[in-house]
Amino acid sequence: MRHTFFCIDGHTAGNPVRLIAGGAPLLKGASMSERRQDFLKRFDWIRTGLCLEPRGHDMMSGGFLYPPTVAEADVGLLFIETSGCLPMCGHGTIGMVTFALEHGLIQPVTPGSLTVEVPAGLLQIGYEMQDGRVAAVRIVNVPSYVAATGIRIDVPGLGPLSVDVSYGGNYYAIVEPQGGYVGLDALGVDALIRFSRSVREQVRAAVQPVHPLDETIRGVSHVLWADAPRAADAHGRNAVFYGDKAIDRSPCGTGTSARLAHLVALGRLSIGDRFVHESYIGSRFTGRVERATRVGGVDAIIPSIEGSAITTGFNTIWIDQTDHFWHGFQVT
Repeated sequence: MRHTFFCIDGHTAGNPVRLIAGGAPLLKGASMSERRQDFLKRFDWIRTGLCLEPRGHDMMSGGFLYPPTVAEADVGLLFIETSGCLPMCGHGTIGMVTFALEHGLIQPVTPGSLTVEVPAGLLQIGYEMQDGRVAAVRIVNVPSYVAATGIRIDVPGLGPLSVDVSYGGNYYAIVEPQGGYVGLDALGVDALIRFSRSVREQVRAAVQPVHPLDETIRGVSHVLWADAPRAADAHGRNAVFYGDKAIDRSPCGTGTSARLAHLVALGRLSIGDRFVHESYIGSRFTGRVERATRVGGVDAIIPSIEGSAITTGFNTIWIDQTDHFWHGFQVT
C-alpha cells in the first residue's frame, strides 16, 4: 500500500519544479497526448498526492520522463501540477530538462540539443552547459495563436473588462490594463487571485476553445494579467493565475508563448522580435517570435522561450494509503 517516488526538486525562475525520477506509472497510449488521458483516468491520485498538501503546496508542479512515442524525439515529458495534468508547461520543461541533464537521466545524441515529445506536440530544445551545469534552456514551442478576442465580462470589485484568449500550449485569458485594472502593483496577490477566479469563470461561460488538432486540449485554464515592465531592458510583465489560488512565480513559458501570439495579432510584435518577460517577482524569460505558421487553418506563430532552473535537492516521498491524506488536499 506504500508507493515510493524519488524526486529531484528545484525551481525555474522561482516557480517550483518536482521531477519524479523514480516511480512513474506505466501508461497506455500511442502518443504522449493519449498517455496524458490514461494518466488522468488511472493515476491522477499520484498528481494530487505529490502536488497538493501535505507533500506539496498550492504552487507545486513537475512531471515525469517517459520514452517517446515517435522516432524523432529523444524523450517524452508528462506534466503534473495543482491544476491538473497539462498539455504543456514551459517552466516545467526548463526545470525537468535541466535536472535530467545534470543528473545523467537524459543522454542526448547531439550535445546541446534535444527533441522532446509532450502532450501538446514536439518541442525543439537547445541548452548551454557551463562547468557541468545547465546554464540556460531554450524551448522552441508548439504553434501558438489567438483563439478569441473582445470577450466582455464584469468582475465584481473591479468592473467591466475586455479579455482575449490565446493559446501557447494551454489556453489563457489575457487581461491588459484597462478600466479598474491599472496594473499589478495596484492589486496585490490576494486581489489577483480573487479577481482571477471571476475572470476565468466568466470567460469559460462565454467561450470554450478547442485545439484544432487535438480535441482533448480545450478550455481556458489560466489567466494572464499583463502589465508594463519594471526594468528598462524588459518589454513586459505579467502575473499568471492557475489552479485554485496559485500565482506563477516564473514569467510562465506557455503564458509567454500565448502573449507573443497575442502581441503579434495586435500588430505590436513582428517575426524575429525578441521579448523579455518579467514575472510578478521580477524573474525573467526571454521570448522570441521565431516564424509564422498555421495550425488547423488558423494563423499562428512558433515562439521560443529561454530561461534557467536550479536544483535544490533530492526528495524521496511516500504515498501510503493507510494515511488518511494519502491523496492530498487543499484548504480553500
